[in-house]
Amino acid sequence: MLFPGGRSSSGSGKGRSHQGPVKYGFSLVKGKANHPMEDFHVAKFVQLNGRELGLFAIYDGHLGDTVPAYLQRHLFTNILKEEDFWTNPNRSIAKAYERTDEAILSHNPDLGRGGSTAVTAILINCRHLWVANVGDSRAVLSRNGQAIQLSIDHEPNTERGSIENRGGFVSNMPGDVARVDGQLAVSRAFGDKNLKSHLRSDPDITDADIDEDSDFLILASDGLWKVTTPSPCVFPFY
Repeated sequence: MLFPGGRSSSGSGKGRSHQGPVKYGFSLVKGKANHPMEDFHVAKFVQLNGRELGLFAIYDGHLGDTVPAYLQRHLFTNILKEEDFWTNPNRSIAKAYERTDEAILSHNPDLGRGGSTAVTAILINCRHLWVANVGDSRAVLSRNGQAIQLSIDHEPNTERGSIENRGGFVSNMPGDVARVDGQLAVSRAFGDKNLKSHLRSDPDITDADIDEDSDFLILASDGLWKVTTPSPCVFPFY
């Protein structure tokens, strides 16, 4: 199950695997912010080299929608064209994230000064799941009714050492969240050329077997996680 932020003010959709019992759905809801929606998603099954892949992602943009739009078009393509994807998915995902960020930065200023978080999930033959993320969009797996967060929140306070070692600083103003150089509320992101020397774009990556104990997977941007935690999201569906 997929609950992403979306590219429009509202909308929904669904689909299913042609190989197994897995189904997916998505719901797009614009928040209260005055600026246009800056989030993009991917939700589909594809056939590749005799295998079925479920490709799911949320790209939560900031300072414009050009970077998340670029990720929607290119990140999965870059992952799957890595020559060792089938033998070493972890390394392939990490390399593709790095190369995609390099491509985004090389296109600046065409892509603008903005950036994006990302959480991606690749389901192989409905049996094995690979999740990667940069930023604060999350992947949560429900297993026997228990919420298991598969992603890592990359927040300035938790990665203060890395930021300061790169010459940056973390601000903690009253009434506001912690920010890198007083600007960005995540410590890892794609793009953000003006802050890149103080940011990271390498993902945290994890994998999980999908079996009869696996209920569903939720992907969501921070628009959801600002108002709830993983466990209440899992309970109503179990």
